[in-house]
Amino acid sequence: MINTTSENPVLRVAPAAPAEAAAYFRAALAFHTDVSDVAAGLEAGDDPGFVVVDCRSAESWDQGHVPGAVHLPTALVPEQAGQLLDPSVPVVTYCWGPGCNGATRAALALAELGYHVKEMLGGFEYWAREGLAYETWQGPARQDADPLTIPVAGACGC
Repeated sequence: MINTTSENPVLRVAPAAPAEAAAYFRAALAFHTDVSDVAAGLEAGDDPGFVVVDCRSAESWDQGHVPGAVHLPTALVPEQAGQLLDPSVPVVTYCWGPGCNGATRAALALAELGYHVKEMLGGFEYWAREGLAYETWQGPARQDADPLTIPVAGACGC
């Protein structure tokens, strides 16, 4: 039995029962993906089975975006999604990074329009920090991987 009277701040509120935790984490994976998984999906072949949507401003898009992404700012989702996206293809949204909820708001707007959607955790910030190639208004770019976000030897193994 877990001691919830502990002074340990981690255990002041008891962890969920294993079945509840499994349901929660299963659901979380239905709503989110991460930079590494998106990159692997895009590199796997001609048709990854999803489309990536950058929901930031034009200035942010020009500064850098995921190669092959569709530019659809959050505020324009209701009026432009039908022209830019196929409702039968799952969508992965991203914004700047973990400190921004623009991708969440875009995902909500798309879901309300009937799209199957996931949010890319980490956003463009972690795409660039993991050393993945991106496009700018000047052409292709890439920076060295930040060792705090990805091991120097490669994938984290998760």
